[in-house]
Amino acid sequence: MSRWGMVIDIDKCTACQACVVACKVENNIRTPSEEDALKNRTISWMNLISLHGEGSEQERATFLPRPCMHCDNPPCIKVCPVDATNISAEGIVRQVYPRCIGCRYCTNACPYTVRYFNWSAPQWPEEAQQYLNPDVSVRPKGVVEKCTFCHHRLQKAKEKARVEHRELRQDDYVPACVEICPANAMAFGDLDDPNSEVSQLAKNTRAFRLLEELGTQPKVIYLKEGE
Repeated sequence: MSRWGMVIDIDKCTACQACVVACKVENNIRTPSEEDALKNRTISWMNLISLHGEGSEQERATFLPRPCMHCDNPPCIKVCPVDATNISAEGIVRQVYPRCIGCRYCTNACPYTVRYFNWSAPQWPEEAQQYLNPDVSVRPKGVVEKCTFCHHRLQKAKEKARVEHRELRQDDYVPACVEICPANAMAFGDLDDPNSEVSQLAKNTRAFRLLEELGTQPKVIYLKEGE
């Protein structure tokens, strides 16, 4: 059984936001209105955080892509009263939208602020509706949504491997953000496979996890800037 994880090299990230756009398009994430934005009701499963260190103004900023951390010990699932959020055997923290009652306990429990409450019914211009991804649901008003590591891609990859009578290969399943990154700053795969790229990168001396001291055990690992 795989344990899917991601490694992001912030030394390579150019802040082009291709990962942010790819995530929105792949997962039918609506673009909030100006009024929603003013109320801080934006939705973006992948964020890009800019970090400015101390020193001269010429020092370049560090950019941190931030999806759901898909923790091995996720606090969000412990507080959901209806089991709308749970963790799969492969380590993906899932969100079951039809089961969600919108209590938002999970958003309060998540220390990474990567869960979003859908305050209004999603709407797209008529000409844009034909471009919605049919493999991904359109979330209704009143539910919490989040990054799923493009879980629908995993299901399609498994089905293809079954039809072809073979085992699932790691390169069969890649989330949209990883696939689109022009700087190859993101890697994805099985953290339990010692031969996988992500497993090797996770052992790098530059590797760190966000808020690791909280004991959430994130499966999104970052590589800090080189010395």
